[in-house]
Formats: sequence, structure tokens, C-alpha cells
Amino acid sequence: MIGLHYTLKKESAFVGDGQMEEKVRQFMKRHQLFTKGATILVGVSGGPDSMALLHYLNTMKESWGFRVVAITVDHQLRGEESLADVSYVKHICEQWQIECVSTSVNVPAWKQKNKQGTQIAARTLRYTVFKEQMEKFKADYLALGHHGDDQIETMVMRLVRSADVQSFKGIPVKRSFSNGWIVRPLLCVTKGDIWDYCQAHQIVPRLDPSNEETVYTRNYVRQHIVPMLKQKNSNLHTTVQHLSETLAIDGAYILQEAKKMVDAVVCFDSARLQLSFEIHAFKTYAFALQRRAYHLILNYLYVDVPDSLSYVHEEQFLALIYHQTGNAQIDFPAGLKVEKSYDQIRCYFRDDLSSSSSYHKLISIPGQTILPDGSVMYAECGEAVTEQTKYSLTIPVNQVALPLHIRTRKQGDKMRVAGLNGRKKLKDIFIDAKVPRHQRATWPLVTDNDGEILWLVGLRKAAVAKPQMNTSQIQLYFQDGNR
Repeated sequence: MIGLHYTLKKESAFVGDGQMEEKVRQFMKRHQLFTKGATILVGVSGGPDSMALLHYLNTMKESWGFRVVAITVDHQLRGEESLADVSYVKHICEQWQIECVSTSVNVPAWKQKNKQGTQIAARTLRYTVFKEQMEKFKADYLALGHHGDDQIETMVMRLVRSADVQSFKGIPVKRSFSNGWIVRPLLCVTKGDIWDYCQAHQIVPRLDPSNEETVYTRNYVRQHIVPMLKQKNSNLHTTVQHLSETLAIDGAYILQEAKKMVDAVVCFDSARLQLSFEIHAFKTYAFALQRRAYHLILNYLYVDVPDSLSYVHEEQFLALIYHQTGNAQIDFPAGLKVEKSYDQIRCYFRDDLSSSSSYHKLISIPGQTILPDGSVMYAECGEAVTEQTKYSLTIPVNQVALPLHIRTRKQGDKMRVAGLNGRKKLKDIFIDAKVPRHQRATWPLVTDNDGEILWLVGLRKAAVAKPQMNTSQIQLYFQDGNR
């Protein structure tokens, strides 16, 4: 075979009686992995898994009307050895009369530029090639050679690393990718089954020495943990695959219901990349949905969820909802703030008490004054005293210093309150009225030219003399454009 060196590694007794073929056939049927007449790209490294998969799909080519195309990628990690892998795949494809596309990606350069590990960088570039070829061939499927032992390794690694049920899931049998689907027909068989298949069909695959290096977590799990587990249950790959599929089905349903919950409860502000919800409404849903809603909220707020985010933050978030304290705030990674204000939770990235949210305007009398949030203060002059509401104020001209001003609050603001001998801090008025903290910084208030606060709009009016008939009055009307 073109003078290359191949090694055959045996992991189980030779069977050669079609057991793997039947397992895969039933697995494909149960999951409806392929349709007749499809174009299938196969990711082929030259190793036993991908070579067995390529051979198996090639045997189905005529009866199913498949177009099978092998895609092999040199990652430039092992010099002449990786070039020899590509040459081997191309040679075998010629023998089996399979279309083959070979290409090269510079993983070392990508690692250095993007500060990624070898495995992540290689996967990123490899899948970029797969996506390009899917589009080029208008392919229906990308078939990959992950098998049942890979599934065990994945689940063990995620069990060790994660405390989140959503993360504790295996390699998917089928998922959307580019203009088609990624499928993994060999998840129902073991590495030993694959070696038996290779021997039965005289396939002599290439081996990657890096797969033996236990510096990689997956390789350590493969060599030291999985063998011990399989001693207790030789059919562990089937058990784990069933667990993975069950978790995926249950998770999909919970996610669907959680999306409905979020749509019903959460108010999104896409312009400012923030959101809020009423705690009472949030807590009416099952706790499992609350937890999933939390993750949906994070996915909405973060472009990329930070690695530093952990289950501890989830506990803090839920504790904030169930704690009795009226006001509290916790800091999440990347500057996200989660704030509780009475019965409301608000998540945002900016500080609402910054100067960018404040304003100060003179009130046009007569006329209208438009505020930054679209609210409008209308002003009229006359002698008649109209019926008063919380959004209107009548002021005797002879009791105030003109002109009138409308502005946001300042540190230490106080106003005269009826029944109180002296002044009361606006902060205390907001607290008494249970006004959410994030609304206080932009809440409009009216003052005269001496700075005397006359009206905390819609909330409290200062203690002034009642308007008299037949005296000149200023009538203010506020039209809310935001609250």
C-alpha cells in the first residue's frame, strides 16, 4: 500500500459475523439518520473509526443511492506522519472508488493567534473545513466516526467538570450543521466492534500516537477510567447512550417549556441589552423551569457565556429570588449586574446612576417640555383650578420663584412633605413607595428657580398652600412616555 507503515491494534476477539453491521443498521433505522439519494460527507482521519464508517457507508451506496465524499484534513501537527495519513486516505478512496477532498489547516498558527489549546484549535479549523465542504457539495449529511466508548468518555469528563444537568449530556446522534446534519452512526458500537469490523474487511488503518498521550484529559479517561468501568458493565456503552438520549429528550422538553415561561415573564430591552421580571410571576413556575430560565437569560445577555460562570452564580441568582431582603445586588462575570428591587429582578451591564442618564431642563410656560425618555411636561397659565391627579399639579404663581425646572434627582435631595415638620429625603420617599432602585435615577421632579422641590412627579407633591380662585396659576400635566 504505497509503501506506508500501518499498524493493526486488536482490542477484542475477532467476530467477523456481521454483528457491527446489524447494530449500526438498527441504530440508523431507529434514529432515521439518512434518507435515500443523499449526499454524505465523511470526516476521515485514516484511523479505525473513520475508516470503518467510510467503508460501511460505501457498502450502502448503491442500494441507498448515496453520494459518498471523504473529507480528510492535515492539521500540521505531526509533520510527515500527518501527511502520510492524508496520502493513505486518498489511496484507499481510489481503491474503493470514493470521491475524496484533502486539505491542510495550520493549527499551530491558529493556537498562537487565538490563545487556544491544541484540541480546541484543531476542532475549530476542522469544522470550518467541514462547513465549507457541506456548502460546496450542497451535502445533506456530515458523518463522523464517534463510537460508544467516545460517548462514555464524554459523559465521564462532563460528570467530573460540571454541576449543571444541561452540560451533563453526551455526543448527539444527530444535530443540525451548516445546510444539513451531523450524524454519528457508530455511537451504538464499541472500539472493539470497530476493530473487528476492520479486520473482517481487511482494513489496516493509520494510528495517531497523540491518542496515547495522557496529558490530554480524554486520553487519560480512555486509558485509565473507562476500562475499569467496563469491567463492571461490558455493555456500558449501550447504557450510557440510552442515558444520553434520555437526557436529551427530557432536556429538549424542559427547554421548550422554559422558553414559554421566559416569553411570558421576562421583559427584554434589546436596545440597552438588559431585562427584568417580576419575582412573583417567576416563582409561579416549577423550580426546574426557573433554573432553565436562568440559563436562557444568560444566553440572551452574554454574546459568549464566560468560562468563569459556575453553578455558584446560579445559586446566588436563585437565592436572590427567594431571599426576603427588599434590595440587593450581585455581580456576575464580564460586568453583568443582577439587581433585586422589591418584587423585581433586573439584569444589566451599565450603571444607571451614571451622568449619562441624568437631565435638567427649563419648563416652557406655556408650552411643552420633552424629556429624554419621550415623556412630556405640558404647562398652562390661568386662573381656574382644575381637578388634580397624581400626574397634574397646580401652583400659585406668587408662591414660587420662576422659571420652573424639571430634572433628575441629585445626591441628598429633600422636599417638604405635608404632615412632617421639615423635609424628607427623596431616597426615603422612594423606599416608602417601593420604587425599584433602577427607576429612581431617571425619575422626574419639578423645582422652582431657588431649587425648592415642588413635585416628585406622579409620586409626591410638596406641602404648599392650596391654590385660590381668581389668582394666577400654573397648571402642569405630565404624560408618561416610559413607565
